[in-house]
Amino acid sequence: MAQQATKLVIVTEKLLLKKIAKIIDEAGAPGYTVVDAGGKGSRNVRSSGQPTVSDTQANVKFEILTPTREMAVKISDEVAAKFFEDYSGISYLCDVMEVLHAHKF
Repeated sequence: MAQQATKLVIVTEKLLLKKIAKIIDEAGAPGYTVVDAGGKGSRNVRSSGQPTVSDTQANVKFEILTPTREMAVKISDEVAAKFFEDYSGISYLCDVMEVLHAHKF
């Protein structure tokens, strides 16, 4: 059975991983996925997340499925307020989504 959801994506510095994960958990999101990330943006080129690079030079991408848009915006707003002034990061939403096989969602 499919369910509607909002996907929040946050790309930021790896050293924030545990702090952002705590915000996501405290907001009540059912879960998230984290992968190493790299690329180029307004703060120049960042590491691809390869193992030879220290955590202070690597990025991660969180993908969080939330049951409501409000939950996703709440998480994004808190992360941005706490970290994006001093650390590189971006977040965006994907509104139209169906979660397939959602028995645990």
